[in-house]
Amino acid sequence: MRRHLTLVARAAILSTSLWLASLPVAAANPPGPGVAWIAAAADAEVDAAFTQARSEKKPLLLYWGAKWCPPCNQLKATLFNRQDFIAQSKNFVAVYVDGDLPGAQKLGARFKVRGYPTVILMNPEGVEITRLPGEADAPKVMALLQQGLAGGRPINAVLADARAGKKLAGNEWRALALYSWDTDQDTLVAEAERPALLAQLAAACPAKEAESSTRLLLKALGASDDGKGLKTDAALRTRIGKVLADPAASRAQMETLVNDARDITRALAPDEGADRARLVTAFDGALKRLQADATLSRADRMSALIARVDLARIELPKDERQPKLDAALLKDVREQVTRDDRDISDGYERQAVITSAAYLLGQAGLWNDSDALLKANLAKSHSPYYLMSQLGGNARKLGRNDDALRWYQEAFDKSEGPATRLQWGASYFTALVELAPQDAARIEKTAAQLFGEAAQDKGAFYERSARSLQRVGTKLVAWNSGGKQAAAIERLRTQLAGVCGKIDAGDAQRATCDALAKSLAAKPAA
Repeated sequence: MRRHLTLVARAAILSTSLWLASLPVAAANPPGPGVAWIAAAADAEVDAAFTQARSEKKPLLLYWGAKWCPPCNQLKATLFNRQDFIAQSKNFVAVYVDGDLPGAQKLGARFKVRGYPTVILMNPEGVEITRLPGEADAPKVMALLQQGLAGGRPINAVLADARAGKKLAGNEWRALALYSWDTDQDTLVAEAERPALLAQLAAACPAKEAESSTRLLLKALGASDDGKGLKTDAALRTRIGKVLADPAASRAQMETLVNDARDITRALAPDEGADRARLVTAFDGALKRLQADATLSRADRMSALIARVDLARIELPKDERQPKLDAALLKDVREQVTRDDRDISDGYERQAVITSAAYLLGQAGLWNDSDALLKANLAKSHSPYYLMSQLGGNARKLGRNDDALRWYQEAFDKSEGPATRLQWGASYFTALVELAPQDAARIEKTAAQLFGEAAQDKGAFYERSARSLQRVGTKLVAWNSGGKQAAAIERLRTQLAGVCGKIDAGDAQRATCDALAKSLAAKPAA
């Protein structure tokens, strides 16, 4: 196979082999102190943890995350280090799966986890009790965890009873309301059916469980496809308006309000006009209170400010780069970012907050501020390649394509871990094809490098890694439109077919790899 490769492709494979040979064996990096975390990256290791759970008659808590992931770092900074979490950990077997460890992506397929972070509480037999909401503030997550540890029923049984109209206990309604629907991965319900299900649950929830009913309704609105899902009316707008006006009620719904403000607003008021303007004003008032709430984490307060900017942009195209925002709002943005950058001392919190702050500055049109913040934090971040990707994104949005490619390449070069490297490499490759399609040598070299790294990764065709490689394949097919790059595509297809041929025929990855290689062999569109 190799004799058919160009010198460019051969050089890529050689550099990949040298890079992989230089890597140290992945070291354990527990998500937090004081907890007896068990590192797992293979079925046998997880099975051993379940054996321990059955022996000790304890549930098992599975945490799936990655070093660079901002929400994962937020969990480390606000939940896993809490004394009550550490104390409760004695009542469960704690397992963490680093998505970059060998075999981790296969475990992702086993437990239907894709997004980082995902936190699942299971009984000793492996039945899910619940998925914990990583976006909720820590006290709510702790309440749901304690409920599960106290003998809570599996969430699928609770949902089945709710759909059948059976009576549920108050804590079961709270379990449904706080369930991490965003990381459900079609475990309980298909994503397309989620808004209707959440609305159904909200309507069935008894009046005495008003907080749970409101949370389910807000989640339904937030998931309703930019105003095209649920039918709304004046009565529903009035109900949500009362939540926004009530400090206690809006605080109780904090994470849903700050994360879904724009979608909720567009669902309740799909058209421009007085109804939407009133709703935006009411929402902004609630978000201002949350932004100033010292009981919330810095990340949550930053999210409230991001939501305010999102609402201020609601009548603008999503890709507007230079929005004209109120001077007072811009002042709030600059002051909060400056204050957080100055005051944060915890590395996990910095990774969570500064990345959000840089996004916020860009959304506000303060691109120079965003770039400056990211550059100043490169040396302070334990995963600087994440910030480099943001710098690449900023440059691309502003039409600075050479700068964008330089940052994307540096982010890929500095990235660590097999799954992360494939993900960052796919992002760099996508930018290459879209911004410099004429650079055939560079495109082929990068694709060959990624296929070479996949060959060295035993889990490259599972979950996140598989999707990264499929993105590369899709871009290669588009690049070869009309057969313009047929020779390069054939060399890459030959290389990939060789990778697939080394995967055991009984391994589920083989079919994924073969399908990707076959897609490169397909006749290109004219």
